[in-house]
Amino acid sequence: MQAAYLSTAYLASVQYYSILTAFDEIYLETNENYPKQTYRNRCQIASANGIQTLTVPVEKSATLKTPTRDIRISNHGNWRHLHWNAFVSAYNLSPFFEYYADDFRPYYEKKYTFLLDYNEALRTMICSLLDIHPTVIPTAKYTPSVENDFRHLPGSADVPSASVQHPQPDVQLTPRPYYQVFREKHGFLPNLSIVDLLFNMGPESILYL
Repeated sequence: MQAAYLSTAYLASVQYYSILTAFDEIYLETNENYPKQTYRNRCQIASANGIQTLTVPVEKSATLKTPTRDIRISNHGNWRHLHWNAFVSAYNLSPFFEYYADDFRPYYEKKYTFLLDYNEALRTMICSLLDIHPTVIPTAKYTPSVENDFRHLPGSADVPSASVQHPQPDVQLTPRPYYQVFREKHGFLPNLSIVDLLFNMGPESILYL
């Protein structure tokens, strides 16, 4: 049985979901010291102006080293409304935004306390839409060296190398183009958030992955 390690991620990348489909088990890292400015609390979408980054604000930790599982979402500002408006603006003309809008909207109305819980609620919903059913197991402790380590998987088209010892052959490490609303304007933008694939390709997303 093949297993891989992933970090939590907010509306994770297409590559992230390719890994979810390729491995029998996924160990979700919950015990690492939370690193700032990563895709654990941000995602990228394709807007009319190019790549747009959306960030979930988190509360400042009392200590320098805080486990990811203890990171709390900050409710200052109106980020949920801003994120939803960004989706509408970017994907309202995509083939499947209206098809999936009612699935996503509740996650921008309900308040979650912990980032990990919020990310996992979104991931579970998206996996259901994709009709994939990965076995996801939260880590019991932090282990620095493991096989199939995708915990530092970037959200861009960059590909981890040395940290990935035995990647599965069907993991999408080299993104293939698919239809995007603004492709004629910006060209194909690879490995954005999974929402970009879903809103543009709908039920065919699983075939792409």
